[in-house]
Amino acid sequence: MAREQVIDGASRRTEPISLRTPLALLLVSLGAIAAVWWWLATPITLARAPIDPADKVQCVSYAPFRGEQSPLDAWTHIEADQIEQDLRQLKEITDCVRTYSMENGLDQVPAIAAKVGGLKVLQGIWLSSNRTKNFEQVALAVRLTKEFPDIITALVVGNEVLLRGEMTTADLVSIIRSVKPQVRVPITYADVWEYWLKNREVYDAVDFVTIHILPYWEDFPVKAKFASAHVETIRERMAVAFPGKEILIGETGWPSEGRMRDGALPSRTNQARVVSEILSLAKAQKFRVNLIESYDQPWKRKLEGTVGGYWGLFDSVRRSLKYPPGEPISNFPYWKWYMGAGMGLSVLVFAVALMTLRRRPWTPRFSAWLGVAISATTAGSLLGVGADKVFYESYGIGGWLLWGTLLAAGILSPIFCAQALVIGRSLPTFLDLLGPSEGRKWSKLTAVLGLTLAVAAVIAAQTALGFVFDPRYKDFPYASLTMAVVPFAILMLNRPQIGVRPIAESVFAGVLALSAAYVLFNEGRDNWQSLWTCAMYLLFALTLWRARAEQSQE
Repeated sequence: MAREQVIDGASRRTEPISLRTPLALLLVSLGAIAAVWWWLATPITLARAPIDPADKVQCVSYAPFRGEQSPLDAWTHIEADQIEQDLRQLKEITDCVRTYSMENGLDQVPAIAAKVGGLKVLQGIWLSSNRTKNFEQVALAVRLTKEFPDIITALVVGNEVLLRGEMTTADLVSIIRSVKPQVRVPITYADVWEYWLKNREVYDAVDFVTIHILPYWEDFPVKAKFASAHVETIRERMAVAFPGKEILIGETGWPSEGRMRDGALPSRTNQARVVSEILSLAKAQKFRVNLIESYDQPWKRKLEGTVGGYWGLFDSVRRSLKYPPGEPISNFPYWKWYMGAGMGLSVLVFAVALMTLRRRPWTPRFSAWLGVAISATTAGSLLGVGADKVFYESYGIGGWLLWGTLLAAGILSPIFCAQALVIGRSLPTFLDLLGPSEGRKWSKLTAVLGLTLAVAAVIAAQTALGFVFDPRYKDFPYASLTMAVVPFAILMLNRPQIGVRPIAESVFAGVLALSAAYVLFNEGRDNWQSLWTCAMYLLFALTLWRARAEQSQE
């Protein structure tokens, strides 16, 4: 016979648990997760394969660094065997590689290219504010040009040294003019296209003009669908500004991972689309183009964030081509695994809720099960996205610890909140976790839920402040943050608010709300990653603002 119990001020009937409602909501949750991943994983179709051995790329930038190898470490030296492995692979897709320096073992590239056969080299000379090193680099480049006249087709004297502000225009022109009489190959200088317009005197010193057009990095970023048109427009503008000499596009491309800038979204499909369209444009209009770059370069992430490490046509670890001809191109090639994991998490959330009720057999309201379903569906849909972002955006021990912890909070939040929802608990405060023990009741659920809340709040505040003070290379944690925040927000609605608002929650709420307002203004309305992340900051701020010191009663 059913009996009435009063739990947390609400009446519950202690009768056998009905599985009809949770099972129906679970089926809806699984269907929603499947639909989301079917949409996210939809491949794109391109008129031209991004990389096709039957239609080789004209030239690609080449740096040999793998794993922890970095040119930022002066002692790094790349062995000839490693370079040879790369060049043998690259000759299958291109006839030319562009280098930027002759340090760290890169002086071996011309000799290895001659050994491999079928590759030419645009030999770079790295110039900086170090005059002694500049002269050493020039002397070595001149010697290599004489030793390999059939391999080195041009010298690129300096790369973006004016952009970096490490040399004056007069000094750069002086070095270029000193090199020209010593070699029989064309001489050029490479820089972002705007810096050619600002330093026109360099034009008279070179044999051809090498410009960098990177739509993603423009002061006003260009969306991927307009990238090739932007490249064409800038090239035509430069041809008018510098008539009579060839315009080589020395760098262009698109990143496959990283944060959005305005409407410019790094992704696998966008990289494939931009590369395909620019190569088609170059072929149709018969101009030379060099793609950046051959292999992903992890070391660049130290300077440019996640996005800096993912401009390559080949993966940095497996050295595999990202877009093999004839294979579908999807942003999530492992989407079936992600979908399966998400469905598993959804089932787990419902299972934990049901197991909790087995120990306390009363019937929750439909709103409680709806809250469980929303939390499970949100977390299940975004688990794969969050895991994907952790894999690509974590750099160094600190990065793995930060993003791994946030993802863990996103996984635990719906599980623990499901327990609290079905038994009528509310979201604990920080005082319940860290405050004095006198006068309060404490439980394991309060501890784990409070710890998960505290971890999520600290990471959310840290990332929000990062977007305020140093945003350029920061990644938006929208997926894992949403997984954590949505269950918290639902659980905060579980009980009328009584008591005093805690100061800790108020401070976190203020930081998140003010930061979100600034980030929304600073990032612009076209950046959906920013909009989504800021929406979660605001939802989290509201959730924390609603907290009351006496709300968690066990």
